[in-house]
Amino acid sequence: MNRFYSHSDAGQAFPIYITVVGGLLLLAFAYLAVGQAAANRNSAQTAADAAALAAALDTRDKITDEWVENILDPTKWHDIFDGEGVLFGGCARAAQLAAQNDASVQCEAHPEWVLPGYEVEATTNQSVGDSIVPGTEGQHSTERARAVIEPRCEFELPGAGADPDVLPKLTCDDGVEWPLDPTDLTNLPKPEDLFDVHLAD
Repeated sequence: MNRFYSHSDAGQAFPIYITVVGGLLLLAFAYLAVGQAAANRNSAQTAADAAALAAALDTRDKITDEWVENILDPTKWHDIFDGEGVLFGGCARAAQLAAQNDASVQCEAHPEWVLPGYEVEATTNQSVGDSIVPGTEGQHSTERARAVIEPRCEFELPGAGADPDVLPKLTCDDGVEWPLDPTDLTNLPKPEDLFDVHLAD
């Protein structure tokens, strides 16, 4: 038996169709808004990570320079490797990296940490953008990051009566050794040989 649909049936279905399509569009825009916010947060975190690492790397190089300047006085090595007496001026470098990632940054040096380093807070210059969520057009994401400078090498100071012209040997990660000859200081470890710079919680 054939069934026939009247124009009234089609008229009743049309509002339902409009409601379903409208709901799907609303859901799609909601997902888009969430994606926009997530992308903005990721940009802020990338900027924060890069800025913190840049600041720590800058200071790592300065610590290495200080060690090279005092290489003939091993009694100063421990303090130098801990970052003591070294100017922690890496925040300027952090600002440069943040700008390259289209963000602004607040930066603090922490030479007093067990592993000295930096803490930064990066804020995106670009807002989340227009979306169905009110206020996102003026919303900027902010994220934080910490980077620390960790010595990779150990050494033992010479005991009493030891030859003052003999320098301690550096024993570094993976068993790498650096014998140091005070009469030939042309082949010294580089900053990345002496220190590991990494993000920290």
